[in-house]
Amino acid sequence: MSAIAEDAVAEIRRHAREAYPHECCGALIAADGAIVEAFPLPNTTAGEARRRFLVAPSDYRLAEARAQARRGTLAGFYHSHPDHPARPSQHDLEQAWPNLTYVIVSVGAGVPGELTSWRLREDRSAFEEI
Repeated sequence: MSAIAEDAVAEIRRHAREAYPHECCGALIAADGAIVEAFPLPNTTAGEARRRFLVAPSDYRLAEARAQARRGTLAGFYHSHPDHPARPSQHDLEQAWPNLTYVIVSVGAGVPGELTSWRLREDRSAFEEI
């Protein structure tokens, strides 16, 4: 996993617990080579919120502005997998962008579990755990 501040991990776990049984999502803000903040965003999916998440364009811009205000960068996104492993799904692969970090936390019966970090390969064929 890439370096991630303890406060950011705690925020991801808190958000995942509160959103259960739905997926939560949020932005990852980096500074000085590490993820320093997990910034919760609303899951705006019109579909099955238990299995999907969507970050609205306006929320993406909000996350970019937050990162800029912290003198950091938008490093990627996090989301939860309710009652599923912390591994990217086919849907995650289809929706991902290269050069971003994707953190996934599994949540079983409302309790956050394993937290993993991924990056999409340049050819977009698969994720690699980091």
